[in-house]
Amino acid sequence: MLNFIFCLFFLGGFLNAVFLSFAGQTDIFSKIVQALFDAASNGFQISIGLTGMLCLWLGLLKIGEQSGLTNLFAKGLNPLFKRLMPEVPPSHPAIGSMVMNMAANILGLDNAATPMGLKAMNELQELNPHKDKASKAQVLFMVINASAVTLIPINILMYRYQLGSINPTAVFIPILLATSVSTLVGFLSVSAVYKINIFNKVILSYLLGFMAFIAGVAYYFTTLPPDLRLTCSNIFANFIMLLFITVFILSGVIKKLNVYDVFIKGAKEGFDIAVKIIPYLVSMLCAIAVFRASGLMDLCIQGLSWCFECLHLNTDFAPALPTAFMKPLSGSGARAMMIETLTHYGADSFEGFVASVMQGSTETTFYVLAVYFGSVKISKTGAAVPCALLADLAGLTAAVIFSYIFF
Repeated sequence: MLNFIFCLFFLGGFLNAVFLSFAGQTDIFSKIVQALFDAASNGFQISIGLTGMLCLWLGLLKIGEQSGLTNLFAKGLNPLFKRLMPEVPPSHPAIGSMVMNMAANILGLDNAATPMGLKAMNELQELNPHKDKASKAQVLFMVINASAVTLIPINILMYRYQLGSINPTAVFIPILLATSVSTLVGFLSVSAVYKINIFNKVILSYLLGFMAFIAGVAYYFTTLPPDLRLTCSNIFANFIMLLFITVFILSGVIKKLNVYDVFIKGAKEGFDIAVKIIPYLVSMLCAIAVFRASGLMDLCIQGLSWCFECLHLNTDFAPALPTAFMKPLSGSGARAMMIETLTHYGADSFEGFVASVMQGSTETTFYVLAVYFGSVKISKTGAAVPCALLADLAGLTAAVIFSYIFF
């Protein structure tokens, strides 16, 4: 599937560029070449930038593993993983890494979530009998990551505040609901493909508990005054980040580990993973750059807007579609599109509201695919891509619906 998308973006972009050149845009080829070179450079820079985070968090995670902390966290979800991923032994370190990754994602700790997720993917690869093909456990884990629920979208709230929004946290509940829909659809789609019985009592109880937790968080934030929500979110996110680090180091001290040496050992693993993902990330970013610079993305957006108009649907959300298109392709690109919409239409406009909710409703799917599967050299991704894209579609659609409801 990644091979198909890679070729589609390159060849489709080239053909559209040829058409535009005949239409008089003689500089289109130079724009694409420049975008291609920039993407290759950016891919390398992103990988180098990720190296520091990988070294930090995998060093801490190594302390957590050897102190038994991650196993302690994993015990609470062992009954669920036993039914979702029966091929993963209950005591395997991958479960602890997955639990920590999901917790970091839910709390909006992106810098911590990616290194822990890469660690989990490498540990799942040890159990994978077909090294070039994604296992069921890897597909499920990847799709959940690509559609991860984020309780505290602190970056989006900060951008809205900086751009003059009177109520920057107004998007909090719509984002929480939209990203929950995305995760649920991603999980259900993988369950359908791999015939996971979601009506199993254990699985169903965890799902209902998760939904109750989301509802509880949403209710709590609705009780806070609007001017306090941003402050509380910011304090909570930073406190949790520091608490994570402190607990990991303290667990090593209590177990009388040589904390520094263990940290260095884990940091070295982070460096090795960072080197592995460079070619996969560069290749995907280059394909996306061609797709965007050739004008093919703009053409797709225009086509969608035309379809909505033909169906006589309200198209007030159409200016936010660039954010929706860029979100699965590029995190920085989607962020730029959101900021452009907020700046042009106003931070408190409906268009800006929709763009903000879209930005928080899904993950950067192709980035996650390239990084996670690239770290273990998997080329056959199975149902991961269609299930992740279906989750993206559900999240973005929910973002539009909830924006109309809450604005």
